[in-house]
Amino acid sequence: MFKSANVGRLDQILRIVVGIALIAAPYFYVSDIWESQPFYYGAHIVGAILILTAFIRFCPLYRIVGMSTCRA
Repeated sequence: MFKSANVGRLDQILRIVVGIALIAAPYFYVSDIWESQPFYYGAHIVGAILILTAFIRFCPLYRIVGMSTCRA
């Protein structure tokens, strides 16, 4: 799909775990912070982006800064 993957296996696993946690947090962690719409929707958007980049194994930000967590 892309020229080359730049998200390694450990990075991929961490992205999935953190992404799921961000999406689930507003439902399981009762706090006043989640009543704010920017935090509520922001957590969902960032979580979805993390999961998407984990599955396609490509991070555009890594490409911009010239970084890769894949083994050479």
